[in-house]
Amino acid sequence: MPDYLKTPEGRRIAYHLHDGTGPAVVFLGGFKSDMGGTKAVFLEDWAKQSGRAFLRFDYSGHGESSEDFTAGCIGDWFEDACAAIGLLAGRVVLVGSSMGGWISLLVARAMPEKVAGLVTIAAAPDFTEDSMWAGFSDAQKADLADKGQVVLPSEYGEPYIITRRLIEEGRKRLVLRDPLPLPFPVRSLQGTADADVDMAVALRLLDHAESPDMRLTLVDGADHRFSDETCLQLITTSVEEVLARAT
Repeated sequence: MPDYLKTPEGRRIAYHLHDGTGPAVVFLGGFKSDMGGTKAVFLEDWAKQSGRAFLRFDYSGHGESSEDFTAGCIGDWFEDACAAIGLLAGRVVLVGSSMGGWISLLVARAMPEKVAGLVTIAAAPDFTEDSMWAGFSDAQKADLADKGQVVLPSEYGEPYIITRRLIEEGRKRLVLRDPLPLPFPVRSLQGTADADVDMAVALRLLDHAESPDMRLTLVDGADHRFSDETCLQLITTSVEEVLARAT
């Protein structure tokens, strides 16, 4: 069973925290995913074997946390992440998957002194604007304005309900328009067969961010899940490298 924290905004966030040495590793999941996913659990097992402090959690509207998914937005989930990270003393290494990559960048921008390093996995910064809104037809944009939502198919289960609030609030959270200093080691992982986040996004992030030690690794044939044995091992290797280089 998870533990729970209450955010300053009143949301109830489910989490699992494993004690160990720091910096603690924090896993931030993707859009409509939960902390029980393959990557989160694999990293927790690695952390336990390594004696490393580790935190995984569910954003509001996800997994075992409170609220309805369709009520949420990027800003809410960023606030949830900040509240969860507030459980930890000392600095952290963030591991952000897909949307969690965007949330990690927001955390790093808001509290750089708290972040010792960052690993992104198929990071999807600014996806509400550059992928969703930019890809909507005129009819979908009209539905969003008139009905407040559109429905998009998903390869991962039930369709996604995309709300006007998600799109409009997301415009306040964009990270690829203004300078993005990341004053710590960063490792970005991206599959070449990712049908959800194009390699161009990873390249854009690499070019845009300002870091003294940032590397992008492309994995031939890896898809958006990035969860086969080779990819999972690469994630832990990247986390270990960031931890070794963190100062």
